[in-house]
Amino acid sequence: MSMPAWAANAPSRGVYRSTASGRWEVYAWDRVNGTSRRVTESPGGVSHATIDPRGAWIWWSADGADGHGPWWRQPFGGGPSEIPLPGLGAGRSAGLALGATGTVIAGVHDGPVTRIHVARPGDGGHGQDPALIAEYAERACVAGLAHDEGLIALNLGDRRAVRVVRQCGETVNELADGTSLRAVRFAPGDNRLLALHERRGRPEPLIWDPMTGDQREVWLRLPGEICADWYSDGGALLIIHHHRGRTELYRYDLRGGVLKPIETERGVISVAKVRPDGTVEYAWSSSAQPPVIRSTSGLVVINPGGPAAPPSVPAEDADVEGPGGRVHALVSRPASGDAPYPAVFLLHGPGTQGDDSFAPEVAAWVDHGFAVVRANHRGSTGYGSAWRDGGRDPLSELDDVEAVRDWAVASGLADPHRLVLAGRGRGGHLALLGVGARPAKWSLCVAASPEPGPGRAPTPIAYAEAVDAPVLLLAGENDPDRTGSPVDAYAARLAVLGKEHEVYRYDAGRGLLPVEEQIRQMAAQLAFARKHLGLA
Repeated sequence: MSMPAWAANAPSRGVYRSTASGRWEVYAWDRVNGTSRRVTESPGGVSHATIDPRGAWIWWSADGADGHGPWWRQPFGGGPSEIPLPGLGAGRSAGLALGATGTVIAGVHDGPVTRIHVARPGDGGHGQDPALIAEYAERACVAGLAHDEGLIALNLGDRRAVRVVRQCGETVNELADGTSLRAVRFAPGDNRLLALHERRGRPEPLIWDPMTGDQREVWLRLPGEICADWYSDGGALLIIHHHRGRTELYRYDLRGGVLKPIETERGVISVAKVRPDGTVEYAWSSSAQPPVIRSTSGLVVINPGGPAAPPSVPAEDADVEGPGGRVHALVSRPASGDAPYPAVFLLHGPGTQGDDSFAPEVAAWVDHGFAVVRANHRGSTGYGSAWRDGGRDPLSELDDVEAVRDWAVASGLADPHRLVLAGRGRGGHLALLGVGARPAKWSLCVAASPEPGPGRAPTPIAYAEAVDAPVLLLAGENDPDRTGSPVDAYAARLAVLGKEHEVYRYDAGRGLLPVEEQIRQMAAQLAFARKHLGLA
């Protein structure tokens, strides 16, 4: 289940998403009596849900098969669902901000264009066409609405700038300094905007008053990357510190400049939020332990319905010298059997990382006797912006993965004749590139919904002739990136070349899937690997 969100002015009313029904659906949660109510029934699953500050309405986005879908809402206590912004137009969501008076700020991506709209209760109420207040010929996203609802924060481009506008669309101020910038949200009760900057080579907090232009950088002597959020009184920040695939929490007092650690278990915290009483609730897991929603009060916040996931094995750390610097990797070994193991190298795309959180995919491979290695190659987050930005050439990422691969073989962990290169999305694209560009290193390739990143040449099809390992491709029939699908073109090229490959098709896009479909895909990957590696 997801971390529950609560209404700012009615914190006993909450909303969360859960796969208890077999797919991601939205649930209303009354904290006073402890009851939950299922809100949605969406065949494709629900990607995002929130609740307005008054606790009156639950909002959610139900993506269609092509990744597009409108915003819906339903009264917290139940009743008919409605599309409150019918005139918003087609496209993908570019953020939503809800005000306590009923004001709605909504963004829509339509190709490279982003449109920002406002719907005000005084303009005829919801159900009317929202007013277009801004249009950008680039990606932009609604980041927040000020407490008095007079200011709107927008993130522009690929984190190149933060702009604050009024509800009429007039620009109040813009923050841009040549580094990556991202607005988080306005302070409770005033116009200070919390943002993250990278002026010293990693994300750090910045407090900016767009009305006066005043800036305050929050200097923290922490080695990893930082996220932050406000405490409810606006006098302190919750600091979420990500380093080497794990997470720590801190409280930073803005008045005294004191950084105080918050005790949590070793693992990964995907989301953390401060309650009005000052306690912190957070979604925690580790490679060995399934997710749980906890509180710094010592309590488990909520238990999802259905049977608990079984535990898996802990992740070990490995540090390998690569051509671009030291590469940190996480290794999960099977609980039984002897090394060297057949091994799966799970790849991720740029701007993400392999971490010590619970991953059903990793647990499944381990349960079937495979060691799983996740290398945080150049392009990964969690190690500073220089390392993250060093992955703009996918071949350099493969160099790092190859160094970890060679270490795994030399150390006796991995069987050099049973090595699987696998990934999903941009990680799948990188896996296809790797099995062609480094054919002697890999025994098998599994690529799920491979998605090329922007400007990431060369392409896997350019190396198809060199592929010397069986390839499994998993592709959604309604994948929004399948126009002129690289999967279709790549599979056709492999067929012409007589390369051994299989294509698994499923009736969905590359996003959220019913749990049953996820299980079928995992079973297909395991069966493919066991067959071609002689493990069946």
